Amino acid sequence: MPEISKKGKRMPASPIRKLVPYADSAKQKGRTVYHLNIGQPDINTPEVALEAVKNYPHQVVEYSHSQGIPSLREKLVGYYKQHDIEVTSDEIIVGAGASEAILFAMNSCFDPGDEIVIPEPFYANYNSFAINAGIEVKPIFSSIDTGFALPPIAEFEKAITDKTKGILICNPNNPTGYLYSKEELETLRDIVKKYDLYLIADEVYREFCYDGNKHYSAMYLEGIEQNVVLIDSVSKRYSACGIRIGYMISKNKELMQTALKFAQARLSPPSFGQVAAEAAMDVGDDYFEANLKEYDARRKVVYESINAMEGAECPMPKGAFYVVAKLPIDDSDKFCQWLLEDFEYENQTVMLAPASGFYSTPGRGKDEVRISYVLKVENMKKSMKCLAEALKVYPGRSG
Repeated sequence: MPEISKKGKRMPASPIRKLVPYADSAKQKGRTVYHLNIGQPDINTPEVALEAVKNYPHQVVEYSHSQGIPSLREKLVGYYKQHDIEVTSDEIIVGAGASEAILFAMNSCFDPGDEIVIPEPFYANYNSFAINAGIEVKPIFSSIDTGFALPPIAEFEKAITDKTKGILICNPNNPTGYLYSKEELETLRDIVKKYDLYLIADEVYREFCYDGNKHYSAMYLEGIEQNVVLIDSVSKRYSACGIRIGYMISKNKELMQTALKFAQARLSPPSFGQVAAEAAMDVGDDYFEANLKEYDARRKVVYESINAMEGAECPMPKGAFYVVAKLPIDDSDKFCQWLLEDFEYENQTVMLAPASGFYSTPGRGKDEVRISYVLKVENMKKSMKCLAEALKVYPGRSG
């Protein structure tokens, strides 16, 4: 039998999705499973987006431009202008979600064997994207003790070698909910400038900032305009994860011309997804204000509940809709599986993502889980009650 590729063997299973069979089994037993493992909001997708797809006027669903429908890209220019980011439609490439946009960026910026520095814990699929592109992740540790703040500049410099070609950040952060400050972004600018690196900034959670905090984009950084690659998406902004539309944006013309060749190789992004995305951009600020208020209430439920549990702790997230919590457990992978296989409280249980999958360094995150507060407040309270009861009886409890 032919052998599987080395790349395929290295590709990790998703910590977010690998426990799905256990969740399905729990449901077959009649249990309610609260899905806090995945960033799938229960907020309604804007009606205007759904109507645009229902009322698609053409008789043939054609390929779009490889770079994305021109009218969508022009609309995005206006969106970014509202956020004081000046771009042209030629500086935007639409992808099948931010995932494809990141792959375009990695394949355009790096050669196999190059290294990319990423503060960990980080979005688990960054590992998978890096393997796909043939590059190596050099993680630098950010600690729960600092609320997952940006590691000191010395840690970056220790990680940088002659193979290092870029830095990747997610701001606001998935999985930690940390929001990088203007000062932290300026620290990154200095590193990027000193070593002439690419800075890939995943900003898909831009709208989700709490307590009066403001998002500071990597596109605001002066002096590294040719180094910055912005990654964005409509998935979370408009609660439309399934339409699979994201973007890669850069002022670097050579980079964008190169990325366009990768975009042409996959022909075009999803047509209906682009139609929905373009229509969604007509929603008013009241949509975001209402959603932010709802997420803020969910955030407070999680923060207060976790920190009230004996031996558990988590920092107050400043952005996105995730938090990494430290729990009194021996192994987060075992614990998350046990929750689905062996535990129930009033015929309910909770599905979490083991944080071990959000680290690149083996052994880290074993006593941490990522929680997505994407369910309505009532269900968040029920899920937190389940978790509290589970920690009381978990056989592998530590501390």
